[in-house]
Amino acid sequence: MQVADQGSKAVIYAALAGNLAIAMTKFAAAWWTGSSALLSEAVHSTVDTSNQGLMLLGLRRSARPPDPTHPFGYGMEIYFWGFVVALMIFAVGGAVSIYEGLHKITVPEPIEDAWVSLVVLAACVVFEALSFRVAWREMRRRYPSLTPLAAVRASKDPSVFAILLEDAAALVGLGIALLGISLSIVLDAPAFDGVASVCIGGVLILTATILSRETLSLLTGESASREVLASARSLLQADTRVNAVTELLSLHLGPRSILLAISIDFRDDLTSSAIEIAARDLERGLKRAHPAISRIYLRPVEPGESRG
Repeated sequence: MQVADQGSKAVIYAALAGNLAIAMTKFAAAWWTGSSALLSEAVHSTVDTSNQGLMLLGLRRSARPPDPTHPFGYGMEIYFWGFVVALMIFAVGGAVSIYEGLHKITVPEPIEDAWVSLVVLAACVVFEALSFRVAWREMRRRYPSLTPLAAVRASKDPSVFAILLEDAAALVGLGIALLGISLSIVLDAPAFDGVASVCIGGVLILTATILSRETLSLLTGESASREVLASARSLLQADTRVNAVTELLSLHLGPRSILLAISIDFRDDLTSSAIEIAARDLERGLKRAHPAISRIYLRPVEPGESRG
């Protein structure tokens, strides 16, 4: 198993274990206290737990080897499951939280034993922070020089950036729930509990929007990063046997699998055998420089074709 695969699974297993325990605790506390914000958080954690199961399923299915019906493998299937996760967060987490919040605002009911809610939420903050730390470390290991948002955009692995976004949303949601319940107690206004639930739903919908945008881009055929393409072009053009790289196209076949389609104008004095040797050397050089490049299709430019 590749190191990157181990990192992805470690992130998911950490989040799965944490969210399963947290969801059960939140549901018990929400039933005991009648808190709408706590119920929204319980639904949120349940959705997150289901999502991590879906990501594990996606990792397993995307690792299947190529076959006649999928000659490039199944790597892109992980993007489909990432998009399903985004829909789950939006439809289940966000919608249910807003519905529960509006109901609590319309028909406010006092929170019973509010201290239970506060203790449970404080404990959940600790557990969610530990899960977030695992995802954060993995993301920083892969993109040490990028800002968090830039790292999410640069990452091609939904099993990492989806968990990172989920955990970040969970921490924000817990903070909102703590604030809403505290205001409900201090001001003796149960409606603040419902307002907190609506705000939690808004956070989930925003998270789902960001996640769906990133996974949809990958699902519809995203190219390799500009840095990888620039490096590949420089490596090709540095070869003395190459006049120009007339076309360089790329496609992510999976988080760590890139296809390159290249049109090259070789020197006119090269023989056919020399061009074959040059093409083989260039392919080896590209894969050595960027191990994620798994397939390369190189086309020598025909005499008379326009040069870039």
